[in-house]
Amino acid sequence: MTLQDPTASALAVWTALESPTHHPAGVNGMMDLVAKEVEGLPIAVERVPGRDGLGDHLVLRAGLANGEKAVSVMSHLDTVHPVGTSARDLPVRIEGDRLYGPGIYDMKGGAWLALQAFKDVARAGTARRPMIFLFTADEEIGSPSSRGLIEAIGRESMAVLVTEPAREGGRIVTARKGVGRFEVKVEGRPAHSGSRHQDGRNAIREAAHQILAVEGMTDYARGITTTVAMVGGGTAANVVPQHAWFSVDCRVTSAADGAAMEQRILGLTPHGPDVRLTVTGGMNRPPYEKTPDVAALYEQARAVAAGIGFDLQDCPMTGGGSDGNFTAALGVPTLDGLGIDGDGAHTLQEYGLLSSIAPRRAVIKGLLETL
Repeated sequence: MTLQDPTASALAVWTALESPTHHPAGVNGMMDLVAKEVEGLPIAVERVPGRDGLGDHLVLRAGLANGEKAVSVMSHLDTVHPVGTSARDLPVRIEGDRLYGPGIYDMKGGAWLALQAFKDVARAGTARRPMIFLFTADEEIGSPSSRGLIEAIGRESMAVLVTEPAREGGRIVTARKGVGRFEVKVEGRPAHSGSRHQDGRNAIREAAHQILAVEGMTDYARGITTTVAMVGGGTAANVVPQHAWFSVDCRVTSAADGAAMEQRILGLTPHGPDVRLTVTGGMNRPPYEKTPDVAALYEQARAVAAGIGFDLQDCPMTGGGSDGNFTAALGVPTLDGLGIDGDGAHTLQEYGLLSSIAPRRAVIKGLLETL
């Protein structure tokens, strides 16, 4: 396949339009592309203005207005790569079956192929119930402005299909860990590090003790991980540091563990005298567990896939979170990882497999027609 192929050409346009979360012009440009694609089709378009410096969200509605709960598709159009990545480090190009470019795997490829399936069903009028497609602008930073909209649409839905990328070998996702994000600020007492060292209370020293405590909360047997991912502090080379800070990423497999870990981290207490800790944050995404309803939805997807000639498998619970965590936590059967197959999310080797587009588009189309 070359960039002249209609599928590759359309995906190249989406990928070349860079849309990191904090670049609302790029994100809104992606929303414009989606809105233009559905012009003239029996699809209602609602644009939800962005807030807090973030881009807009887009809601598409189609299918039967029969009072039944909807089948909903969810995609995000924000990426992590800074503007200029495609010009410098990751040009949009095809090498064999691979289409390279920033955000193609996570998750513009999945968003595009699912939109084509949604359009196919809307055009043919073959849906058995209402259909909703939500495109969001801020998933990569935890969905702060879209979570309410995600959950509201989840409550309207009998099933949610999330087009995050496939896992190794095209596997879909039926369970994800919950995600917590915290920030710890330490305030000590500044002093001259030579002449008045004894008067100081070193905030970085205190932070070091707290970092070891937090890292020690990891429990692989229970699927709990705690990671101190960023750290900073200090004033000058000859000053006992007054301030320090660090961030914490926490992953859990159950809601009970999430509540317990949130309590532990928020409850950190000073190790040394005359220092103060301020801990903020909490569980950002609840765990997405493979309930019997999720398992039943997965079996329906497997049957659709079998009908078009391939064996759809799922993977063990994955550590990464997505917007599917929010809908699954509401008790709405949710399937994730239905997007493009490939590899290299968030790297400069990111690619999607062009051969995976047609079968995965067909699975989503089949689910929209049969659920």
